[in-house]
Amino acid sequence: MFKATTIAACKIGKKAAIAGDGQVTFGDNTIMKHTAKKIRRIYKDKVLIGFAGAVADAFTLSEKFEEKLEQHSGDLRRAAVELAQEWRSDKAIRKLEALMIAVDADDLLIISGSGEVIDPDDGIASIGSGGMYALAAAKALKENTSLEPRDIVEKALKIASSICVFTNDNIIVEEL
Repeated sequence: MFKATTIAACKIGKKAAIAGDGQVTFGDNTIMKHTAKKIRRIYKDKVLIGFAGAVADAFTLSEKFEEKLEQHSGDLRRAAVELAQEWRSDKAIRKLEALMIAVDADDLLIISGSGEVIDPDDGIASIGSGGMYALAAAKALKENTSLEPRDIVEKALKIASSICVFTNDNIIVEEL
């Protein structure tokens, strides 16, 4: 459903990182851009987000999410639940096609338009067309190495880019 990107996040203790590739794909066979930035720091640089899906939809959702964080004094869980509820019920944004990962020092969450706010058990999340490849790689790296979250997500994206045609190896990483 959501092609043209891969986002991966890892949280170990209070350390967290999120990575995204730079490819923008038009349809199923044309690469339009190699250097898109699909991850951002928001809410006083305390929250990292990454999004997969339609670009305009993702920007709309990230702006709404930042508003929710402001309303709830940076409470990531509460802001995520509020965003998911609004996303699901508001006619204006109900049709937005995107997924979002949000991480801060305490939580890592996947937020969807169908109302889900998922808190992965192992501190690893991934979305997008190469998401399952990156997720598998990140799980193996976290379980079998002593790498930091930044290195885990970067290597996971690199592996995904070698498998998924909608993911490139122009990887941007942000960390807390």
